[in-house]
Amino acid sequence: MVQKAKQQRDLFENERSFRLLVEGVADYALYMLDPTGIITSWNIGGERIKGYAPGEIVGQHFSRFYTETDRANGRPARALRIAREQGRYEEEGWRVRKDGTFFWASVIIDPIYEGGNLVGFAKITRDITERREAQLKLEQMQKQLAEAQKLDALGQLTGGVAHDFNNLLMIISGSLHTLKRGAGNDPKLQRAVVAIENATRRGAALTAQLLTFARRQSVNPEPIDVGERIEAIRQVLDTGVGSAVRLAFEVPHDTWTVIIDIAEFETALVNLVINARDAMPSGGTITISAHNRTLAEGPNAGDFVAIGISDTGHGIAPDIVNKIFDPFFTTKPVGKGTGLGLSQVHGFAHQAGGTVQVESELGKGTTVTILLPRRQADRWVEEDDALELGSSGTVLLVEDNPDVASVSRNLLELLGFNVRRVADAEAALREIERNHIDLVFSDIVMPGRLDGLGLARRLRELRPDLPVLLATGYSDAAVDARGDFPILRKPYEIHQLSKAIATLRR
Repeated sequence: MVQKAKQQRDLFENERSFRLLVEGVADYALYMLDPTGIITSWNIGGERIKGYAPGEIVGQHFSRFYTETDRANGRPARALRIAREQGRYEEEGWRVRKDGTFFWASVIIDPIYEGGNLVGFAKITRDITERREAQLKLEQMQKQLAEAQKLDALGQLTGGVAHDFNNLLMIISGSLHTLKRGAGNDPKLQRAVVAIENATRRGAALTAQLLTFARRQSVNPEPIDVGERIEAIRQVLDTGVGSAVRLAFEVPHDTWTVIIDIAEFETALVNLVINARDAMPSGGTITISAHNRTLAEGPNAGDFVAIGISDTGHGIAPDIVNKIFDPFFTTKPVGKGTGLGLSQVHGFAHQAGGTVQVESELGKGTTVTILLPRRQADRWVEEDDALELGSSGTVLLVEDNPDVASVSRNLLELLGFNVRRVADAEAALREIERNHIDLVFSDIVMPGRLDGLGLARRLRELRPDLPVLLATGYSDAAVDARGDFPILRKPYEIHQLSKAIATLRR
């Protein structure tokens, strides 16, 4: 009798300790259900997570923790059936608190048997909303990193192709001046020259879009008022969209100033507006907006001007959104688009130090937002006064490609200059020591220890009075040179070369 009484006391103490343990756990909702799903016990964790006191929830069916959609789909009954048939039920999903708010729950249901009969279920619920949000954020960051790496690889490829293509276009474009003189009054030859000229310009425009995507385009940034710039090309945009589409503008006067390449900015706007027009074949409204935006966190934290182009068109499918900035990707019919418009927008935004965002919903339209950094007062230095140069004197041409050098020499001679040509920076420094040079015209990308930018900086130390004009089809170094030295983009024509020399800065 004494031994049996002691065993009963020990059992009672064990059950009491276990009950206190379960009831005292605050991080988990631990409770029992009867075989039909009615709640028969409740702990402090359930009250903390779900908001119900024991008197409010004991005796109620556990399905009240599910969303209306889950209840309508029979999810609570399915959970109990799986637990009974398979010995365990485990899932993650949305659950509802007493106050109607949602949380992401980790749920485990175990069947409880006594004497071979089902007497109920043990249910464990944990609030893992924060963990889920952190996981989603990590996955989003990994996705963004993968996308950035893909675009960077595409940029390197397109930059290399465009560099070689620009040299070819330079040879074609420069040789046209010789063909024009030889064509005389022959109408057939003149038409042929004009056709080649137009094709060359089209090729140069496409290559420029590739280079902007690759962020290897040499740009000429300057401070601009976004509102004034949008107003300046308003007529062009109106003409481009046609009569079936209405343009609306929402650009307040207090929009911050940005420092960007005007031509690239205007090209990006036109590309986005034309894309928006094409997304509304039956007509609609395109809204061009600009407003100040401050991002407090993330890799793009800072002050930006957000320029949005919104349409009321058919929208973009979710599986396509991540591809729209890829070069040559297009959903338009053959002959209706090059697939370079949005890649130019992407390259322009990132080269300017900003980014581009897309929001789209099928049947409701698309908004593309370009974020451009706000101009900081200490980031811009005004240019010096222009140096007057006549079309005479000796130009040192620094170009390693013989065919490009031949074309450039011909253009310079047509402008009235004497030309000396060397193939690299070291030879240029020796030539300047031995002979009188009035102007150095150098390609940026060259073999040897110094490239064109290195040569220009070396000459600034040795001969600060000697004007230097740089040229490039593409170069990462061109980004570092902007604001320091003028850069002429390849392929250039004779009037562009003449203008660059005439307005050369010290």
